[in-house]
Amino acid sequence: MKRIIYLLFSVLAASGVAVPDGFSIEVLTERVPGARQMAQSESGMLYVGSMRQGNLYAVVWNEDSLTEPEVVLVDSELDLPTGIALMGNDLYVAALNRILKYPDIDGTFRDLPEPVVVTDDLPSKRWHGWKYLSVGPDGFLYLNVGAPCNVCESDDSRFASIVRLDPATGEHSVHAHGVRNSVGSDWHPETGELWFSDNGRDMMGDDVPPEEINVAPHQGLHFGFPYLHGSGDWDPEHGKDRELSEFVLPQVEIQAHSAALGIAFYTGGMFPPQYRNALFIAEHGSWNRSSKVGYRVSVVTDNAGTLAYSPFIDIWLKDDVASGRPNDVLVALDGSLLISDDYGGRIFRVSYQAAKSDSTP
Repeated sequence: MKRIIYLLFSVLAASGVAVPDGFSIEVLTERVPGARQMAQSESGMLYVGSMRQGNLYAVVWNEDSLTEPEVVLVDSELDLPTGIALMGNDLYVAALNRILKYPDIDGTFRDLPEPVVVTDDLPSKRWHGWKYLSVGPDGFLYLNVGAPCNVCESDDSRFASIVRLDPATGEHSVHAHGVRNSVGSDWHPETGELWFSDNGRDMMGDDVPPEEINVAPHQGLHFGFPYLHGSGDWDPEHGKDRELSEFVLPQVEIQAHSAALGIAFYTGGMFPPQYRNALFIAEHGSWNRSSKVGYRVSVVTDNAGTLAYSPFIDIWLKDDVASGRPNDVLVALDGSLLISDDYGGRIFRVSYQAAKSDSTP
């Protein structure tokens, strides 16, 4: 079966929203139900987590082939296995309160491998309990532990935080406080700083508070929740008698309810120079706003220290009807950008080819 190809003119016809010149988007596969965080091994194998489906997938993908990739069920009946990350040959999976390790995953993914439990001592509350993983420059795993509520304070300091975890022992500590519901993080390619998304609280209206992109240059900072939302929206219940100086303010604010989830810095060589080290953001889309927002992939570029936010791929929302929900973004080995869509169970691939007039003779 040939892959479904959505070239530039098809995207424009479907959405009425411009896609950057020279870019095209295709569906690699539609057979990854609930597709969430992705990771690609050095051999090119693509691994994908899921949420309520409880499945872990391997996508056998060759960018030179026109046939649809093979999708292999690696494991099943897991508890919210949303977050995954590769360290060397081993795949780590965040499944609610557990971190699982699948050794030598490229060599064993077809054999129903039995995972090693790194820890089962993480918070197990299901409200904002799904966890995403990233690997820090220090070789530790970093993951979100969401607030067990819309807005509240908790006696367990791990709630509403980013946690740093030793993959060898499972020992962990809070790296960043006041983070309501981060569902994506990445490390700046030049500064080595941790950047992460954070979803604002509900029930304050259509446009308040914003979604956030934050930066944690070191451990121990507080990013506001539940006292401060965005850069200046004090919580009506918890924000009394607090000062702005107590908290780190967002680097980027995004339309409320857009649900900024997975993020990735562009480190590939395929896209034009203006996208070098740009931050791509999967906006999952609103669920309780009077009119829908999000349902797209956006990008933040840095021009001499000035950050600019703009839509990048905006094809999944038309006339307030959504056809997809981007969940994660990943820079593939070939320099293309992969997008997981947990609504359609799809993996999209965005590629770039310069026009002939732009190419060197």
